[in-house]
Amino acid sequence: MKSMNREPENMNRIIQQIFAEQLHVGMGIDFHSLHENCPLTLAGVTIPFDKGFRVKRSDGDPVSHALVDALLAALGEGDIADWFSNQDGVTDAQSLAYLGELYEKLLKPRKIIILNIQAIILAEQPKLKPFFPQMRENIAHQLQTDRHRVSIQGKTFEGKGVIGQQQGIEAQALVALLQVGIAR
Repeated sequence: MKSMNREPENMNRIIQQIFAEQLHVGMGIDFHSLHENCPLTLAGVTIPFDKGFRVKRSDGDPVSHALVDALLAALGEGDIADWFSNQDGVTDAQSLAYLGELYEKLLKPRKIIILNIQAIILAEQPKLKPFFPQMRENIAHQLQTDRHRVSIQGKTFEGKGVIGQQQGIEAQALVALLQVGIAR
């Protein structure tokens, strides 16, 4: 009888060990100033608005940038500047494609699956909710995961601070990853 009581205890210990060794969680944050007559791109979606981002290397998409940092943090692989330097001469990169590149170079070879992605966009204007389904689809496609694993929310600052005064947009991202096999 005592050995049967130990089975659930042993199973719990094994499950805890697997999660301790195989679960990876990371967070990323990005902010970009808004400029008149520049395109506004968030999670690969170009949004009609009179302001957007002017960034040296890319479209300035803070959602994609925050997700890149979250993925890299979860894997202990540095940050966006380590992988996509604005010193490399590239000037027209689509930030969403960075996610696909990380999938191919890091997640796929290490046999890592995405459990969950949460992105929060902090912006006073424009209203972003109508664009969330396409953003979720874009992110899921680049990272080869199901759309239901991607959550996007928007928050305003009720006119306060640089975000509330429409001087910039911030994105925050959290990812949970699970290594399901032995890395190559």
